[in-house]
Amino acid sequence: MSAVEVVAPRHSLFDDAQALVTGTLFVGLGLALFREAGLMTGGTVGLAFLAHYATGLNFGLLFFCINLPFYLLAWQRMGRRFTLKTLAAVSLLSALSEAMPAWLQLQAVAPWFAALGGGLLVGAGFIILFRHRASLGGLNVLVLWLQERFGWRAGYVQMGIDALILLAAWPWVDAPRLGLSVVAAAAMNFALAVNHRPGRYMAF
Repeated sequence: MSAVEVVAPRHSLFDDAQALVTGTLFVGLGLALFREAGLMTGGTVGLAFLAHYATGLNFGLLFFCINLPFYLLAWQRMGRRFTLKTLAAVSLLSALSEAMPAWLQLQAVAPWFAALGGGLLVGAGFIILFRHRASLGGLNVLVLWLQERFGWRAGYVQMGIDALILLAAWPWVDAPRLGLSVVAAAAMNFALAVNHRPGRYMAF
C-alpha cells in the first residue's frame, strides 16, 4: 500500500474571524461564572491575579507585562500568523470582559455549577482558538508549543500548571472557593485533554 500524503486544510479569513469571536465569547462566559462565584482561575490570568493580590498593582498592567515574554516565544516558535491571531483574541477578550457586565447580569449562580459549567465553557473556547492556530497568550502559548514540539497533551500540561497557580492562591482565597477553583480547572483541562490531542485535528 502506497503512502498517501495528507494535506491539512487552511482556514479562510472568515473561518478564523468567527473562531476568534466564538472562542473568546465562550471563555468570557466561563470567566463571568467564575467571577460571580468568587473562584480563582489558572493560566496567565491567574498569575496576574496572584501578583495583584500580593502587590496591589494594577491588574491590567500586570497581565500585559506577564504576557510579553510569551508573545516573543509565540513569534519565534509558532510564527507570525499564530502571534497576530493570538493578539486579536486577547484584544477581543479584553473588550468583551469590559462590556459583558452591562450585557449579562447574573443574580445568583450555584458555585458548583460555576465551577463545572464555567470550566467546560473556557475549555471549549480554548479548543476553538487552538484549532484555528490562536490562543489567549501567556501560558497557552507555552503549552501549545510543548505539544507541537514534544507531543505533550495540552490539557494535561495546562492542568499541572494551573494546579500550581491555584495552590499559590491559598493566602488570598478561602478553602471552599479554592476547592471549587480546582474543580473548575479540572473541568477546563478535561475538555482540552479529551478533545485536543496531537494529530486529531489538522488545519492552519
